[in-house]
Order: sequence, then structure tokens, then C-alpha cells
Amino acid sequence: MVQRPPSAAVLVLHGGRETGTEPPPPGLLNLPGTRMRPFVRALGRAARTAGTGAGPASASASSAGPALGSSAGPASATGAGSGVLVRQVRYGHRGWNGDRADPFHDAVAALDALRDEAGDELPVVLLGHSMGARAALRAAGHPLVRGVVGLAPWCPPGDPVTQLADRDVVLVHSNRDRLTSPQASQSLTARARRAGARTCMITVRGGDHAMIRRAPAWHRVTTELVLGLLGSGSLPAPVGAALALPATAEATEGTLDLDLDLGAGAGPAGRPPTAVPPRR
Repeated sequence: MVQRPPSAAVLVLHGGRETGTEPPPPGLLNLPGTRMRPFVRALGRAARTAGTGAGPASASASSAGPALGSSAGPASATGAGSGVLVRQVRYGHRGWNGDRADPFHDAVAALDALRDEAGDELPVVLLGHSMGARAALRAAGHPLVRGVVGLAPWCPPGDPVTQLADRDVVLVHSNRDRLTSPQASQSLTARARRAGARTCMITVRGGDHAMIRRAPAWHRVTTELVLGLLGSGSLPAPVGAALALPATAEATEGTLDLDLDLGAGAGPAGRPPTAVPPRR
């Protein structure tokens, strides 16, 4: 059967360290990468269920070589029925490494490789955890990127936000995170909104940085957010309302509680979902 090109894509960026120039360990020994595998599986299942009508794409996991000479060569898994490609980015180094910002460059190289592979019109959502969320936010100015979903993101106060203009940005953070700051995430949503982004923050009460506590809730809300931002599913109505807030809105106005506002399930158990029209 002739495989059709994907109709949309998700690039998954795992966490790492503040510093570390050595490459990540291989396979399951790369614990930050292993931590994201359940999210990749959940996205693949949901994409197949959504069935956007884009026709089939390869459903098997495969590996590609380094993109543009970097170590960002992705390993991919695809939602077959929907044509939504879900791809994990490989890093050349374990750490952010100060001004080098190595994971950011890996993310851009992976986006460039996607553009070479699938064309200039492919809508992409970046899904990142911790350091990977920082890389996703930094790389969001790439022309393919429609939005960013950041899980327990690392958001230093001096990081730029102008690249987030005209993007949808949803940050999901535990109120008990001890490694990255939920207050910094909330501050970034306000700064990015003033810079022209559409932003929202979701608080996971009782969660943790590794997303082990309340793992099913993390997986559910992340899947709905990613597919909703791609237009392959529906966003919960409170998220859509937060994204539509004016640039002058306070950070607290765009902050939601997973349990109180989204019913912990981010969809069927919460308030009615809302469809988000495609944006470029």
C-alpha cells in the first residue's frame, strides 16, 4: 500500500540536565527519554482513534539518521489511521549547557528534517518535559510550529518569549514540583501572552516533576492538549477560553486547575470540549 505523507506531527523532547556535554545513554538507560514513552504510546493510540481522515501512514517505529549533521535524528512512531506522526528527538548532549543551548539546536534540526520530509505546510506541536519543554519553547519560532505543550517546564525568567507570538502555548505543572518552578511557568505564560502568544497553564495538584504521581491524568490531559492544538481533536472549553484571553490578562486568569476546571480527565469528565480551528 502506498503510504500517504503525514497530515500533522508531534515532536517529543525529553528532559535532561543543566549541564552535561556527554551524549545521553542508549535505550532504556536514558531515563528522561524512557519517561516520555508512555506519552508517545498514548498519543499514537489517540491519533488512531481520532481518525482525521488523512489516510494511513506508517504505524511502525523506525529510526532515522542525524538531521542536518546534528544528533537530532528522530525515532518515530505514527498514528496510522490519522496521519499524525509522533516522533522523539534525539539529543547530542545530556545538558542544556548554558549559552550553547544544545537541545534547542537539536529541536530545530529535527524540525528542519520534518520540513524536508513532509513539506512547508505540515503543522507541528512540540511536546517537551522539563529541559525538553525549555527547548520546545525556544524552538517554537520555527515556521512549522503551531503550538507547544510543556510538562513541568524549566522556564528561567530571562528566557525569550517573542518567538512564541501567534503560537498556542499550554504549560502543565505540578504544584509540588521541587525541581522546576510552577511560579516561573505561570510568569512565562503572562510574558508570552503580552508578546502575542495564546497561553494557558494547568496545575496538577499532588503531582511531581517526574509525572509518576497521577501518571494517568498527566497522560490524558497531555494527549487531549496536543491533538486539540493540532486540530485532530477537541480542547476542553476552559483551555480554549484561556487561550483566547487578551494580552493584558493577568497570569492567574489563564491558570486552570486540572481537578476543579478540567475534571481531572481534561475532557469527558470535565467541562464540554471545544474545537479549535486550525491556525498557522
